[in-house]
Amino acid sequence: MQPLVPTDEELIERIRRGDNEALEQLVSRYEDRVYNLAYRMLSSRQDAEDVLQDAFLNVIRGLDSFRGQSSFSTWLYRIAANAALTKIRKRSRREKSESEFLDDVYAVKEAAHAGAVLPDWSSNPATRILDEEARRQMATAINELPEIYRAVFVLRDVEGLPAAAVAEVLDLSVPAVKSRLHRARLYLRNRLSGYFGEEE
Repeated sequence: MQPLVPTDEELIERIRRGDNEALEQLVSRYEDRVYNLAYRMLSSRQDAEDVLQDAFLNVIRGLDSFRGQSSFSTWLYRIAANAALTKIRKRSRREKSESEFLDDVYAVKEAAHAGAVLPDWSSNPATRILDEEARRQMATAINELPEIYRAVFVLRDVEGLPAAAVAEVLDLSVPAVKSRLHRARLYLRNRLSGYFGEEE
């Protein structure tokens, strides 16, 4: 008979009592997910490592104030996403402003209404998406998204969180999440249409 795996809540209770082994278990359970979230938002291994470290330091510092009103994973994602957004804001390189991004999105919508057809990616083989060059193209395009759109896209479409969880993590309404996600998808689809449309 396999030993029972402790829940997050059980681990948190043990950590509050000073159990370092429970802390190691909790970190081990979530470190890959936090690192991947940060890396997908920042496209930098060093920055993702920094966010991972900052997130868990903030968890340790704030664990006494965690009341369990949301799940631990949602709380942790909020901390990690905020740490990643802070890193994005501190970067010196110029990123596309939200108004420039929205101009691009509206231009795509107008072109679609005028009869322009975006390529259908669904006909491409699934292995194409896994191609290294495709991943680089996608990462570059995602990095062009303004920070809040990038966060919504990564949490919802890459990490697979439900819209309600994304809303909770980013302190947005569910309609705001859906609106930003739609705009991000439209921008990315248009931005990558040349690359993914090349291969029939």
